[in-house]
Amino acid sequence: MFLLLPLVLLALEVFVFIEVGEAIGWLLAVILLVGTSVIGLQLLRIQGRAAIERVSLAVSERRAPARAAVEGALGFLGAVLLVVPGFVTDAVGVLLLFPLTRQLAHGWLSHRFAQHVVRFASTTGRFARGGRRAAPADVDSTAVDEDLGELPR
Repeated sequence: MFLLLPLVLLALEVFVFIEVGEAIGWLLAVILLVGTSVIGLQLLRIQGRAAIERVSLAVSERRAPARAAVEGALGFLGAVLLVVPGFVTDAVGVLLLFPLTRQLAHGWLSHRFAQHVVRFASTTGRFARGGRRAAPADVDSTAVDEDLGELPR
C-alpha cells in the first residue's frame, strides 16, 4: 500500500496539471508551477528559521518543546511541498503554512500516533536497565558523600 501511494500521487498530479493546463493555458500552468517553487524556496528558509526560533523560545521558557517542534516541522513540510512541482502538493503545502490548519494537522497526528508512541515506549521500557522499573536518576545532583567542611580547598 505504501509503495502504491507515490504512484497514485504522481498520477493525480499529472491529471490535475492537464486539467489546469487546459483551463488556463499550458504556458500559464508551467509559470504557476515554477512560481510556486520559487516562492517555496523562500518560504523554506523562513519556515526553517521560525521553527528553530519556536523551539528555542519554548526551551528558554522551560516549556516542553514538542508542540513547537511539531508545528515547526509541519510549516517546514508545507514549504517543502511548495517546492515540489505539482498543484496538489502546492495546495497541501499552502494549507500547512496557515497556523489554524497546522494546529488541526498537529491534533490529527497526535491523535493518530499517540497510541503507537505509548505502545513503543511500553515495549522498549522492559529493555531498560533494571527491567521495567528503572531507578530514578539523581537529576539535581543532590547526593553528597563528604561533609563540605572536610573537603580540601
